[in-house]
Amino acid sequence: MLGTVENHSLPRTAAFFDLDKTVIAKSSTLTFGKSFYQGGLINRRAVLRTAYAQFVFLAGGADHDQMERMREYLSALCKGWNVQQVKEIVAETLHDLIDPIIYDEAASLIENHHTAGRDVVIVSTSGAEVVEPIGELLGADRVVATRMVVGADGCFTGEVEYYAYGPTKAEAVKALAASEGYDLSRCYAYSDSITDVPMLESVGHPHAVNPDRALRREATAHAWPILVFNRPVRLKQRLPAFSMPPRPALVAAAAVGAAAATAGLVWYTSRRRQSALG
Repeated sequence: MLGTVENHSLPRTAAFFDLDKTVIAKSSTLTFGKSFYQGGLINRRAVLRTAYAQFVFLAGGADHDQMERMREYLSALCKGWNVQQVKEIVAETLHDLIDPIIYDEAASLIENHHTAGRDVVIVSTSGAEVVEPIGELLGADRVVATRMVVGADGCFTGEVEYYAYGPTKAEAVKALAASEGYDLSRCYAYSDSITDVPMLESVGHPHAVNPDRALRREATAHAWPILVFNRPVRLKQRLPAFSMPPRPALVAAAAVGAAAATAGLVWYTSRRRQSALG
């Protein structure tokens, strides 16, 4: 139960959604591999490598080491890309690539949270150039995403300005709560990955969605609800509610700095060590 419509005299609340394998059935970044190839940004070898990465991601999710390798690979791959061209490619192919892989169950949850008066926030490790348009498509109120450094020439430098991953997601959620007046004890969060435990623990109503094995164990130990989403559907085939103009998605959460990124690595290493000892 999501509860009744929010009483406006009470503190505001929000629902925080991870994106990949939580709201959509694939990796948002890797899904655009073929489009980037057709736009001349990557070669055929890179297309094959992103296709393989997508397969690995779908087969078993991605642990910390795999996420780090993917981050390094994608950062190097996009070095020199013109940001405006990337945005145009995403805009041109968004509906064809993303619309068919949105989980019906997730779309319904987003509708229900909006009906209850809660903001909907997408919190994703994928890049802002991909996540922001998807957030608009979904009608999200806010977006938190990884941001790459852009040079004076309008191209990616290959450096990461802000990495939305692990504890940095929780930092962003807390920063949003402070700026927007959210009562985190009454907020909701949804994710499929063990690396998002800090975000899930930061709210009063955490949910595991299509969880990897480690998150399933964590959710079971804490009696968190476990949801299974398995019905991708085009938004236009759903209820008329999704025919309304989307809400503007805003990039939230300023960079929390290298210390938070380091904290993410320390957190994950310690968690793996605890699991091994258990």
